[in-house]
Amino acid sequence: MWRVWQIFDPRRTLTALFVFLFVLALLIHFILLSTSRFNWLDGPKAADAVATGGGLAAAPATAPAAQ
Repeated sequence: MWRVWQIFDPRRTLTALFVFLFVLALLIHFILLSTSRFNWLDGPKAADAVATGGGLAAAPATAPAAQ
């Protein structure tokens, strides 16, 4: 195992690993924020409004007036 660290510089390797993991964590969090189920910033009310079509109800159909 020690020969691996003779091939790769430990500082550059660990820095690259930490940068990769940080970018991966940001990517996962932004993917979760883009969903309505796991968006913890807008809360459950915004998620319910998105699930029901934005909270806009269609106008009820009216029967024609009898003459």
